[in-house]
Amino acid sequence: MEKIGVLVVSYGAREAAMVDALSRSPNYKVKLYVADKQRNPFNVEKAAKHVVIPDLNVEAICQFAEANKPNIDFAIVGPEKPIIEGARDQIEKQTGIPVICPKQEYAIEVSKVQQRLLFDEIAPEANPRFKVFSPKDYAGTPEVKQAVYRWLDELDNQAVVKPDRPTAGKGVGVWGDHFNTREQLFEHFMSNFQYGTVLIEEKIDGEESSFMAFCDGKHLAVLPSTRDHKRAFDDDKGPNTGGMGSYKDVEDHLPFMTAADRENELAIAQKIFQHWTAKMPAPSAVRGVPLYLAFMHTRGGPKILENNSRPGDPEIINILPVLKDDFVDVCYGMLEGSLSHVEVKKVATVLTYKVPPSYGGYAQVYPRKVNSPEMDTPVDLSAAYALSAKFGDRIRVYPGSIELRDGKTYALKSRVVGVLGVGDSIEEARTVSLEGIDAIKGGALWNRSDIASAQGIQKSIQHMRQLRA
Repeated sequence: MEKIGVLVVSYGAREAAMVDALSRSPNYKVKLYVADKQRNPFNVEKAAKHVVIPDLNVEAICQFAEANKPNIDFAIVGPEKPIIEGARDQIEKQTGIPVICPKQEYAIEVSKVQQRLLFDEIAPEANPRFKVFSPKDYAGTPEVKQAVYRWLDELDNQAVVKPDRPTAGKGVGVWGDHFNTREQLFEHFMSNFQYGTVLIEEKIDGEESSFMAFCDGKHLAVLPSTRDHKRAFDDDKGPNTGGMGSYKDVEDHLPFMTAADRENELAIAQKIFQHWTAKMPAPSAVRGVPLYLAFMHTRGGPKILENNSRPGDPEIINILPVLKDDFVDVCYGMLEGSLSHVEVKKVATVLTYKVPPSYGGYAQVYPRKVNSPEMDTPVDLSAAYALSAKFGDRIRVYPGSIELRDGKTYALKSRVVGVLGVGDSIEEARTVSLEGIDAIKGGALWNRSDIASAQGIQKSIQHMRQLRA
């Protein structure tokens, strides 16, 4: 069995799933070098060498790579921050180690305006209507307010406010969810506008899916569609989060999608990819997952909500454990420019996250949870891991925002641990996921109870039927 070394740049449970997929390779003996945001207990156990870089500073990652360069065959980067800050460019330049992720220039998630302009050029039919508001274009608040209100007239107030780049403002806001009057919308707009350019897009009615593909620079090796649930609370209520859970079906498309919907996703993604890479001096600059597209399926076909230049968190966790192909071979295919297809098992997967009391605004709704004496207790994952005796490979436990301290694990501020269930149906996979979630104790953690529920899926199916009718 060939021995190889892999550097993994890690943030949370998504990278724990990558570490798991690499360490389970049937064809290679993989030695792992993990540059991590925290002392993730899963990564610490699996890694030959583990270093904590709390801010995932690219220079510190490069130093770790340089120190272990003779033993590392390639690197893979999961989180967006080091990708956006040029991790691939710097690691490859300083160490010569090939890196799987897009180069800084093509990490287009850094700018929502850049995305919209690119998609407007290539696939305008999939772009919602939008208008860009830049501080340099307006003399003062009255002038920009007048322009915003004129645009709201055109949209009949059904609008989504998005800062161009991550800011200190209030982030994305949606009419009917975060504001119900123009005054509230404008207040939200100004909280972002004071820091830079803001988009206002039309609010789209439909059902959301996530599209991902591994890329070698020449081909898109397309993965099954997944559904991410970003809202904090059951029934998709409450503030947006990084994702409370996700699912994929046995087939490549989701229950509320038709085969034609899936083909439309593929056609749009291929159109963007071919047009985009045709202008690149070296298309290998986008190897990794350059197109992680959030689609909204509407009565008029799919619309693009946004694109990311990295594997989805949580959506890639639904896929990595059920690849038929060796993930190491998939990685080599991306590096060598020979990856045109990836085989995924015909199973369903459901991921549910457990999160801390303050995550997603929970503290505002259930303040007693924040004051629970359980809050600062260690998180016990042992009973969840022990379920592998019952479920075998149908359960995976992936620690995320959790830290190993003095032999015990403590919850941090974001999504603490994800449990993936695998089954012959969504319901079967969901049962496994929830049993694993219920087995995790400590830290006053909580979770949504309705990820991939039959009722929620039926609601999505009915919604699409109404739209199509």
